Amino acid sequence: MSDAERVAAGAVKLVLAQPADCRRLEPFVRAYHEFEHITSSPGLRRLALQQLLENAALGRIWLIEVSGETVGYVALCFGYTIEFAGRDGFVDEFFITERHRGRGIGRQVLERIAHEARRCSVKALHLEVARTNAAAARLYRSCGFVARERYHLMTQGLA
Repeated sequence: MSDAERVAAGAVKLVLAQPADCRRLEPFVRAYHEFEHITSSPGLRRLALQQLLENAALGRIWLIEVSGETVGYVALCFGYTIEFAGRDGFVDEFFITERHRGRGIGRQVLERIAHEARRCSVKALHLEVARTNAAAARLYRSCGFVARERYHLMTQGLA
């Protein structure tokens, strides 16, 4: 795809989601979970979205718009890290519809999320990527994310 065909820098807009946007977000979250083979019920997804949308101390969700059309979402969740001496952020979910991928939208979103994270006093920004998703891994590396080969994200569900 030529540079002329890529999305213009000003065309991508991040819209901070509000509690009223929960139903608007749900189809994108469902699509992301299907894409990543994440098992979750509609009720639990809705509850998780509502809690995040209603409590800014937990993080933020933005709708991604291109030329007035919503094409995805990105969720930034907060934690705390001794290693980086302060608040950290985790790009918990990041989804762009398939027909809008590969057009430079993801890069613009990540640049803006890094800016938003700094505004929220985040000292380190993390994300995870499926080992099989080479395209996303390339994008993340090109945006400054570095694989921490000494470490593996490990999870214990406590529900």
